[in-house]
Amino acid sequence: MESFATTVALIGIVIVVASLLSGVLERSGFPVVAVFLALGAVLGPFGLNYVDIGFESPALHALAMLGLALLLFSDAVTLDLKAVRAQKPLLWRLLGPGTIIPAALVTFAARSLLDVSWPAAAILGAALASTDPVLLRSVLRSRSFPAVPRTALRIETGVNDVVLLPVVVLSILALQGAADGDGVTGTEVTRTIIGLFILGPGLGALVGWIGIILLEKIRSRVGVRRDYESLYALGLAFTGFALAESVGGSGFLAAFAAGLLVASQDVELCDCFLEYGEATAEMLLLLTFVALGTSLIWTGFAVIDFPTIVFSVIALVARTVVLYPVLTAGHVTGRDRRLIAFFGPRGLSTLLLTLLPVFAGVAGSERLFSIACVAVLMSVVVHGGGIAVFLRKNSPRGASALPLPGDAPVVFSGTPAAVGTPAEDKVKVEAKKRGALPVAGDTGDFGVPDVANKITIKEVKELRTSGDEVVIVDSRADRNRNGSDTQAADSVRIHPDDPVRDATEKRLSQRATLVVYCA
Repeated sequence: MESFATTVALIGIVIVVASLLSGVLERSGFPVVAVFLALGAVLGPFGLNYVDIGFESPALHALAMLGLALLLFSDAVTLDLKAVRAQKPLLWRLLGPGTIIPAALVTFAARSLLDVSWPAAAILGAALASTDPVLLRSVLRSRSFPAVPRTALRIETGVNDVVLLPVVVLSILALQGAADGDGVTGTEVTRTIIGLFILGPGLGALVGWIGIILLEKIRSRVGVRRDYESLYALGLAFTGFALAESVGGSGFLAAFAAGLLVASQDVELCDCFLEYGEATAEMLLLLTFVALGTSLIWTGFAVIDFPTIVFSVIALVARTVVLYPVLTAGHVTGRDRRLIAFFGPRGLSTLLLTLLPVFAGVAGSERLFSIACVAVLMSVVVHGGGIAVFLRKNSPRGASALPLPGDAPVVFSGTPAAVGTPAEDKVKVEAKKRGALPVAGDTGDFGVPDVANKITIKEVKELRTSGDEVVIVDSRADRNRNGSDTQAADSVRIHPDDPVRDATEKRLSQRATLVVYCA
């Protein structure tokens, strides 16, 4: 039986397990989704019978809706628009024939094999054309993954749900009209289209625009605490979602539009603004996997028969079959083409899209969800296993070895310089000389870094003149680094996601003064 205490305990368990296993799972490449589905099974009726979350669960409804909204927001806000513009032909191939044709093929397969109506088949086609960002997170974070496939898959996972969501919503409307016996009126279709394509994106973009301007102005004048700035991302996502839903618009498209507007503004964003929203979305999505893993995802085994298995195989291979010629026409060949075409897992985004008709009360929608579960479970095995093999084969030698506590590794800490500091007067860097300076990153009451922890170009030159060993470290996030045309001379690149390991591999001196710039 589900209760408030049970729900809170479930949240705590997911956070603890995700935190403790994060390093092991990242280095092993083992599908994180499989772990949390198994955790759900252990907690559910098939295991300890601690909790059984069904379709009617308010917790599942909230997790699915907010998780999808935050996922769309974080995907949009972390899009590298410069890379998107540079890969515009690839973008259109991925979102045009690369998304629509597989969706159409799966729709026809569902109609032919599963004895469902055209609107129901369209829901399955759209949901199973959605590339899952959760299963792809580990491979997209791997530095051994080539740049072109990384950009292509980030674009696809960040944007293709926006193409597919309207198909699901309009199909739900058609099924509801058929159930009423009166069909769908032109007024209902018009109202839905306006909500999807005008109200939702318009209100979301407005929230994102106002929100980022307010943040920039207040941060530059009085300062904003870093921890609250990270929470600000969640506020924008949920505000856009709620505002659009309250007036009949699409909250999901509103959340995406809000994130896209934030990404398009040429303002300096604290890394925590992006990372906290992404981490929170990931926790919500993993929690949703656990909730579904208690019993619902296993309903797929109840509908397994020969047509369902054939349909699931078609759903998994349709994207690969379509993308091979599409990418070849776009001059993407060789290893890049193989990686883009294969790494198209179906996962939580598929399940969330097929949950929408269930939450809308559409008759027969629970069977659609169970059918989608079969394909998702197959994808976790096939695509998840493929990702694990790739990461194991391509991980750099020694990357899995963490420094021991007694090794005294180099310590890095990133705190952006105050907004508005003239570049010619103050470099956006921080320095720490072991035993000589305070730890870089100490901040005042308003989150503005203490001046003592910054260093000017003149001071760097003086250190070098005095004979001190000085290492300039570039620890900017990929988003900020790729979007900048400037770089400090003779700087060493240390990736902010794993600075200790990176510094150890590059054998940076532990006796040097490390001058780190991260903004």
